Amino acid sequence: MRYVRRAAALFLSLALAGPAAAAQDYPDHPVRIVVPQTPGGASDTLARIIGQRLGDSWQQSVVVENRAGAGGNLGMEAVLGADADGYTLLMSYVGTQAINGALYKQLSFDPGTDFAPVATLATLPFVLVTRPDAPFRSVQDVIQAARQGRITYGSAGNGSVNHLLGEMFSSAAKVPLQHVPYRGAAAALQDLRGGRIDVVFTSLPSVAGSIKSGALRPIAVTSARRASAFDHIPTIAEAGLQGFDVTPWFGLMAPKDTPAERIARINRDVNAALRDPQVIERFTAQGAEPYATSPEEFAALLRADVAKWGEVVRASGASVD
Repeated sequence: MRYVRRAAALFLSLALAGPAAAAQDYPDHPVRIVVPQTPGGASDTLARIIGQRLGDSWQQSVVVENRAGAGGNLGMEAVLGADADGYTLLMSYVGTQAINGALYKQLSFDPGTDFAPVATLATLPFVLVTRPDAPFRSVQDVIQAARQGRITYGSAGNGSVNHLLGEMFSSAAKVPLQHVPYRGAAAALQDLRGGRIDVVFTSLPSVAGSIKSGALRPIAVTSARRASAFDHIPTIAEAGLQGFDVTPWFGLMAPKDTPAERIARINRDVNAALRDPQVIERFTAQGAEPYATSPEEFAALLRADVAKWGEVVRASGASVD
C-alpha cells in the first residue's frame, strides 16, 4: 500500500512538473519569426531587433522569415500551418491582426481569434511624408492644398493602415483626399519620390533613414505625442486636429493551440528584452516605444482593436474579395 501511495505521489509530482519542465527546456532548437511583410518596414525592423536579443538570451538561432503577400494573409497562413509548439511565431501588428478580418471577405481563418497573443513589442506612430520639393511643409499646407484641388496619397493597398489613416485625416480635416492604392508601401513611396503622388502615410521606421538623409520631408506624426528620436516632427493634433492619435502596436502571435506555459515563457523573455537598454535604444532610434504586456492584456487589446478598426473599415467602404 505504501508502494502504491509513493508511486501515485511520484506520478503526480511528475505531472505537475511537466509543463514547467517543458517551458524550462524551451527552446532546444531554432525559433522562426514569420514577418508577413517585405523587408525594411516596421514589422521587419522590430522583429530583427527582438529576434537577435532573444537569440542571445536563448542561445539558439532566431530566424526572421519574410512571407509577404495578400496584405499579410500569406504569412499568417504559414504560421497557422506550423506546429503549435512555440517554435513558429508571427510578427504581427494591428493592420494584419485587427483589420484583415473586416477587410477580406473570403479568409479561411479569423485573424482575431485563430492566434494566441504572446507578447507586445512596441507602439509607434505613422508619419505623413512628402518630397523635399513639394509645395507643402505643414498639415495646414496640406489641408489648404486639398481645399484648392486634388491631393493624392498612396497606401499599401485598400484597407491598409496607410489607407485608413488617409480616410481618418480626410474626415478630421473635412477635406477630400484622393486615395491611390499600391501593392505595398514601398511601391507607394517609390511613386512619391518620383512625383506621381503627393503624400504617403507610412510607419516611421520604414522612412527613418530617408527622413534623416533629407530624401523625404516629414510633415507630421499620427501619435498624440512627438516621437522622442524625431522630436522635430510635429503631431497632426498640434496642427488643430485635436484628438487625432493613431499609434499602432506590434507584437508576437502564435497558433491558438500553443501551450499556455510556453506562451508564458516567451512573454517573460520578451518583456525582459524590452527592459534591455540596448533594445530600448534601438527601438527608440526607429521612433518606436517599447510596450510590454501580459498575454491576457494583449488579448484584451486585440479584441478592442478588432471592434475599433472593423468600424473604420466599414465606414471607409474598403473591401477585398
